[in-house]
Amino acid sequence: MTSPTALIAAVAAALLALPAHADGPYRNPDNKSVYDAGEGTYPVLYKKPTVAEITASLDRIRGYMEATTPTKVIHKDSGVQITDFSKPVADAVVEPSSAEWGIQVYEMGVVHAGLMKAAAVTGDKQYTAMTARHFQFIADKYPYFKAQEQQFKLKRANSFARMLEPRSLDDAGSMCAAMVRARFAKIGPDMSQFIETCSNWVYKKQFRLPDGTLARERPQAVSLWADDLYMGVPALAEMGHLTGKREYYDDAVKNVLQMTQYLFNPQLGLYTHGWNANNPDAPRFYWARANGWAVLTMSDLLDVLPKDHPGYPKVLAQLRLSLRGIAELQSGTGLWHQMLDRNDSYLETSASAMFTYVIAHAVNEGWISAATYGSIAQAGWVGLSGRINARGQVEGTCVGTTFASDQIYYYNRPTSVDALHGYGPALLAGAEMIKLLNNPKIDIQVKLRTYHYVPKDAGATNYSHE
Repeated sequence: MTSPTALIAAVAAALLALPAHADGPYRNPDNKSVYDAGEGTYPVLYKKPTVAEITASLDRIRGYMEATTPTKVIHKDSGVQITDFSKPVADAVVEPSSAEWGIQVYEMGVVHAGLMKAAAVTGDKQYTAMTARHFQFIADKYPYFKAQEQQFKLKRANSFARMLEPRSLDDAGSMCAAMVRARFAKIGPDMSQFIETCSNWVYKKQFRLPDGTLARERPQAVSLWADDLYMGVPALAEMGHLTGKREYYDDAVKNVLQMTQYLFNPQLGLYTHGWNANNPDAPRFYWARANGWAVLTMSDLLDVLPKDHPGYPKVLAQLRLSLRGIAELQSGTGLWHQMLDRNDSYLETSASAMFTYVIAHAVNEGWISAATYGSIAQAGWVGLSGRINARGQVEGTCVGTTFASDQIYYYNRPTSVDALHGYGPALLAGAEMIKLLNNPKIDIQVKLRTYHYVPKDAGATNYSHE
């Protein structure tokens, strides 16, 4: 006859042996009483994650990114590698990723942010090897592609078009912020010329409203996108961090607060995706990733904004409001819905990863309480980790999405493992969860079949009457 102890061990081992993306139902392995009738089953592996498990997920993502982001120059039609860079040829391009990713796109800037965070948290410099490789390649091959442009006038067909001539916040902001962070971390070569080009676009050239709010001329002639909080503000914040110039911080804060006035619904605690000047009272669409960009922006800004800046408490207050609204809409899988206020829309990965990261980070920084929010972050990681498959691909991420005006479009945007938007946020979330699990100010208690993140300065808990 099998002993209870052996049975418990067997059940726990079986649960932990399941692949991260296997279907449930699951039983919580942290409940050692396998005969507990009060313990239910879950659609995800509801448990306290371990540092080793999270690190393994991060390693899989890193390995997949390394394998799918070549840094080579090839002939576009033949695919033959170019090794002679003494004279440019018209059909020279950067070798495309097998996942159709570009090394200069804004999503890759978030990937670099995640890799740098993972390296800082784990102490493993392998995480930033790809960042160093990408930036060294950009620095080395820039003169070649500049000469190619001067000779052949390829415009946007030039593989280095974003670095040669940014035309939008998407071209400039995210990568600028990543390059500044890499400079502080002493990763890769000197990227000063690229930082200057990209930051100059954000600060001086991007289309804006008369009040200075970063804007676009699509889909209507004058439009705001919540996405542009991230596409512009972190670059401004990091330029303030790099140069010490107050005007960059002022512009960053101004854009957060003014964009919030246009887009934030204080009753729901959510950001609508966008706003058109010619239809300011339009119905609102609470797309998850737009809200992810918003809270990630505020988090990144607070990381470098001087605490004596008059905008600091205002940005912090707005972040707290936003996280409360978002947290209240978390699903029973730990993930969030594509349309946050519509639980019949699908569960989406990239936004869920952003929310998990920012909530965990806000707890670690002391911006919000560990009580409740710590468990919400843990639940977010539980759901998110099931979307990281054995190859290191991040599943369930909504592909690129414009600012639209009907629910059919948002509901039916496809998901893809080739949507790069999910990879950087997943790296950020995992790294920050490691910090949360190791946070010396928090006691993570497993009581009555659930988890309680108890601040150690909040007094002792008492379960003697249970």
